[in-house]
Amino acid sequence: MTQFDAAARPSTAVIIPVLDEEESLPLVLAAVPAELVDEVVVVDNGSADRSAEVARAAGATVTYEPHKGYGAACLKGIDATSAHRILVFLDGDFSDYPEDMRDLLQPVIDGEADLVIGSRMLLSESRKALLPQARFGNQLATFLMRVLFGIRCSDLGPFRVIRRDALLSLGMQDRDFGWTVEMQLRAKLRGLRVQERPVRYRRRVGVSKITGTVTGTLRAGHKILKTIFWYRLRPPSLNPSEDVPGSRVDQPTSNEDQ
Repeated sequence: MTQFDAAARPSTAVIIPVLDEEESLPLVLAAVPAELVDEVVVVDNGSADRSAEVARAAGATVTYEPHKGYGAACLKGIDATSAHRILVFLDGDFSDYPEDMRDLLQPVIDGEADLVIGSRMLLSESRKALLPQARFGNQLATFLMRVLFGIRCSDLGPFRVIRRDALLSLGMQDRDFGWTVEMQLRAKLRGLRVQERPVRYRRRVGVSKITGTVTGTLRAGHKILKTIFWYRLRPPSLNPSEDVPGSRVDQPTSNEDQ
């Protein structure tokens, strides 16, 4: 387990986009290490259940984004966390282990990385917990990102930590399924320092709105692939950052199947 002085860390906020996660959200919020974060912001993306109520009861700040879409909810969360220097993105379905944010925060706090992505593909048990279509989609997307952009990564996982100023420099645009891949592509073009760390993963509470349905899987897959090819054909104008070296992904030497 990573050890660091929590009192000396920069101000940190956790952003949790949710859509009908009343059952799982209390479990997620209870598992967030209180000593590592200053605020937890839950973005209700149009829930029909009591997600906002249970989040507020657990002490989280609740904000609303009526436009449906994972990226839209994340953008709303960024707006609501302007007072913080480090942002943690975490899903509200209890598939991730919030305790693992210690290992994701460390490289950012130490100034070694601007963005740290939690990979569900590096640990055998975590990889097995992913639905087959999610594993295949990750492998295809990361293969294309390596071939077309030289990005060495194993996952597009939503559990990630990034410096707020670095995130703002990316000018994120996607408002739905392409959010995570857009961040990784823009980080490469911007020249951010990117690292990847293994995180634990388990089957989520309830049914996934994306990979749990055929239509959700197809829509997400189409958007991710479209984003990758579009960025190759017409990359946005993002000048490499002057204060960080070129983008790189450091992977543990104990990777399985890499």
